[in-house]
Amino acid sequence: MKAVLLGSQSIMSPSEILLAIALFCLLLVVIKSFRQQIPQGLKQLPGPRAYPLIGNVLELQKNPHLALTQMSQRYGDVMQIHIGTRPVLVLSGLETIKQALVKQGEDFSGRPDLYSFQYIGDGQSLTFGRDSGEVWRARRKLAQNALKAFSASANPTSSTCLLEEHVSKEADYLVMKFQELMDEKKSFDPYRYLVVSVANVICAMCFGKRYNHEDQELLSLVNLNNEFGAAAASGNPADFIPVLQYLPSRTMKAFKDLNQRFTAFVLKIVKDHYTSFDKENIRDITDSLINHCEDKKLDENANILLSDQKIVNIVSDLFGAGFDTVTTALSWSLMYLVTFPEIQKKMQEEIDQTIGRERKPRLSDRSTLPYTEAFILEMFRHSSFLPFTIPHW
Repeated sequence: MKAVLLGSQSIMSPSEILLAIALFCLLLVVIKSFRQQIPQGLKQLPGPRAYPLIGNVLELQKNPHLALTQMSQRYGDVMQIHIGTRPVLVLSGLETIKQALVKQGEDFSGRPDLYSFQYIGDGQSLTFGRDSGEVWRARRKLAQNALKAFSASANPTSSTCLLEEHVSKEADYLVMKFQELMDEKKSFDPYRYLVVSVANVICAMCFGKRYNHEDQELLSLVNLNNEFGAAAASGNPADFIPVLQYLPSRTMKAFKDLNQRFTAFVLKIVKDHYTSFDKENIRDITDSLINHCEDKKLDENANILLSDQKIVNIVSDLFGAGFDTVTTALSWSLMYLVTFPEIQKKMQEEIDQTIGRERKPRLSDRSTLPYTEAFILEMFRHSSFLPFTIPHW
């Protein structure tokens, strides 16, 4: 369709009008990226020069943690980069991070308003939600209390607590599985078995249910978590170039879908727990949350109604919080033990001499196993769980 001249006026086609608007918006974004306003009294932070629209994305490459490490050596422990059109403050070094996240933790406890975060837990996630005020603190306290209550709950059939019992049972199964695999294959990748075992423990903690390792429901949860991790790790361009929010995206559609599926799964379990809830028999973290809500219909700090949906969001956060980190910790531990068999031997000797082989180690044995504890702490210090934390605001 072409423009038609009528006297001295020209009528533009709809496609030409849309193109003109798009170019105008693009021009505004470019101009804004070049004219970043710095508040009076503050100076420009050090950092690499950013390109219009894409910022410093090209410099981050495939391994952004390595690229940022090199940049920090040039620009210092506090620098600014741009991802898309968003300015991002990058902190490096132990003392700098402690200052921000520990000493000034309240100042930096919020989350940025990234586009994708609104689809995690319907935007009400403790981990990804932007709210860090009184409502958030009240919900965090509720989650902590429920976790502590469950961790201290005694197992009616043994002298150990429920949490330790779940971990012990899964550890027995995992050791047996590793022995079978060694007999059959002589070598194997332990990760796929670790991740299912960790998922099983978290399911037992959150939902009071331990699955068979071939159970499709358990495997679907593991797959959901893997999909979420892959989507989060790859990043969503619309988070950093806002205009892309209005364009169709297969990645974003898949991200929304997997969050909806997981929320629906947890909601069903929470509803089932309500129908079978027994105040005298707290089976898991979901029961602990329901118990707290039954005792206090209104939260004493924020005066907010503790609804089923909030329980779903808290359970979802607790489920996701321990999944990747625990699996990664176990993977690093196994790698170090295989790499340094002499350390493995010393740990085994300490356990044999202190506890013997008549029973399994318990958490209460921690103070009598200094070498084993030292190995675990050193593993946490020396290994790398994640190159980045979730962005703070």
